[in-house]
Amino acid sequence: MAGLLLLGMLMAFPTLAQAARIGEVSEGNVLDRAIRFFSFRDPTVRIAVAGCVLLGLCCGLLGTFIVVRQFALVGDMLAHAVLPGIALGYLWTLSKQPLHLFLGAVGAGIIGAIVVSLIRQTTRLKRDTALGIVLGGFYGFGILLITLIQKLPGDKSGLKSFLFGSAAALSETDLGLIAVVSLVSLLILGLLFPQFRIASFDPTFATSVGIPSQAMHYLLMLLLAWAVVSALQAVGVVLVSALLVIPAATAYLLTDRLHRMAGLSMLFGMIAGAAGAFLSALQTGLPTGPFVVLSASALFVGAFLFAPNHGVVPRWSRQRHQSRKIRRENTLKAIFHLLENEGSDVAEGKVSHQALVDQRRRSPLLVDGEIAALVRHGLAESPDEQGRVTLTEAGRARAMEIVRNHRLWELFLTNAANIAPDHVHDDAEKIEHILGEDIVRELERSLDQPTEDPHGRVIPLAMEESGGSGI
Repeated sequence: MAGLLLLGMLMAFPTLAQAARIGEVSEGNVLDRAIRFFSFRDPTVRIAVAGCVLLGLCCGLLGTFIVVRQFALVGDMLAHAVLPGIALGYLWTLSKQPLHLFLGAVGAGIIGAIVVSLIRQTTRLKRDTALGIVLGGFYGFGILLITLIQKLPGDKSGLKSFLFGSAAALSETDLGLIAVVSLVSLLILGLLFPQFRIASFDPTFATSVGIPSQAMHYLLMLLLAWAVVSALQAVGVVLVSALLVIPAATAYLLTDRLHRMAGLSMLFGMIAGAAGAFLSALQTGLPTGPFVVLSASALFVGAFLFAPNHGVVPRWSRQRHQSRKIRRENTLKAIFHLLENEGSDVAEGKVSHQALVDQRRRSPLLVDGEIAALVRHGLAESPDEQGRVTLTEAGRARAMEIVRNHRLWELFLTNAANIAPDHVHDDAEKIEHILGEDIVRELERSLDQPTEDPHGRVIPLAMEESGGSGI
């Protein structure tokens, strides 16, 4: 924060320089460029890195509320909507006056947000349609004005850098603007975080408790417009929306708490900014903006694949583990049914391999694998010389739990939901694997400690109640 306050003292409006790349400030091989980059001897590198890091922090924070509000296209719309404002700011004096460019860009962004609201309020069009209309219309108008400006007299150099950005062209005054916008965004969102949180998730409730949700919305749009304008010189119109959305989307995959999401989003934005500046310094002739966005995208891919709760790989691993668990429990249930049909004691009865193959309706090879899995997990004894399987105490307990869950749920559906007995089996097949002991006890109390399911079959007792026999 101290560093941010120090940078805020540099407040001024941006000046435009000829487009350049960070890699162009140094020569030599990749190792030489890396050493020179981390030494921060070049003022251009220092300013570019600080600017990219601050932009990552600011856009990451604001992007948090964009993502949770499902406003991903808003950043894109604002980034494209400010282009005609920049062109009109130039036409104001036919010169690149920083104040005029800034005011024109912010004004155009605010007008774009107002037009989106008017379209939604006065037509049946959805938000994404309104955003697309404003995005395309304003951007097309901006390109037209930029093209016409190229034919006018005066200093026009650097205007086109707003399209794709040029972090190496940032000046100290540009950095000051970015620092001030970041500081203001941090202060406002920090002080009003509880109100923004409520308004983001439930605007109607926010209004009912006295929070002006509509005013909060336009305040957020104003902060976004400022952030977009300050980011244009570094990453450009085309890529600034990605810097708003990708770090926040990455954080969204890693946590379900808004304040943690905001912190992670800012962290990922700063990492992407620093990494983008570094990669641009290594490769002469390539702009910083795409590297910043690619760095953020790499972080997103990592979270998409490996996030503990929502990542593809952990989710696949959990599903695979659950699938194997269900197969083991279905095998235990099949063994229980075979022993039950034979009238054998579950505690001592043995099931032949062929009988289990017929009961499971699977190939002998697959049944061999299922038996081996039961043995590995201590649920069954190793098959004897005749290939017969005996359950361990743990296996008997779990088999009776699964069958009890199944038959209790069938009885509950027929009694409480008035579903025909021949329509409850499939639902019970799914729920039997996830019912906890507390819910089972509650079902037993609500059903007055039943002993039979809707089909007249005995509902097994728990091991401690049955003495191990299951009857």
